[in-house]
Amino acid sequence: MTETATTATTHAAPVLLDLGPVAQVRAGRLPRRLCQLTVGLVLYGASLAMMVRGDLGLAPWDVLHSGLIQHVPLSLGQAVVVTSFVVLLLWVPLREVPGIATIANALVVGFSADATLALLRRPEALWAEVALTVGGVLLCGFATALYIGAQLGRGPRDGLMTGLHRRTGLSIRLVRTGLEIAVVLIGLALGGVAGLGTVLFALAIGPVAQALMPRFLVELPPR
Repeated sequence: MTETATTATTHAAPVLLDLGPVAQVRAGRLPRRLCQLTVGLVLYGASLAMMVRGDLGLAPWDVLHSGLIQHVPLSLGQAVVVTSFVVLLLWVPLREVPGIATIANALVVGFSADATLALLRRPEALWAEVALTVGGVLLCGFATALYIGAQLGRGPRDGLMTGLHRRTGLSIRLVRTGLEIAVVLIGLALGGVAGLGTVLFALAIGPVAQALMPRFLVELPPR
């Protein structure tokens, strides 16, 4: 084997692992991973608030959240938290195992969204609304790569997607598309907000997160 080949083998790309909660803690590099997880989730909540203030359409799940708060006395962030724990109940028949990121996601994203909404005002100029919407989608892709790359588990909605994928045998793409269509339709029926931003999010979030994931996927020592 040549020196070049040996170097390539030694520095193989990190792999996204499917670890249980105990294995996540024991896997190593925990302080770095916890910091990355926290930053990712805070930025995720901020990105959702940016899209709200952009007012050109929300992410699919936030269409549901925005419809829900028309009928119950909750803020958008509180609706994110409540919905997260409702989704976690759906993990039970799917036999999904929550991780550190699962509970952190359910709490931090909603609180971060409300905090950002309190600081951010809706702009008057259309170009600023477009900038907030596009920036929110890009920031959400970046935040997704950060929090998933920390290798501390999946959020409630991602776990629902992977659980349905395993149970039904349908592709991840088909399950995700079906879930997002369903939550948008329910959200619209409740009076939620959808628009061009919703379409942009659905089309761009996957490619952006996938492109950034290799940069932020934490390499863990062999078990």
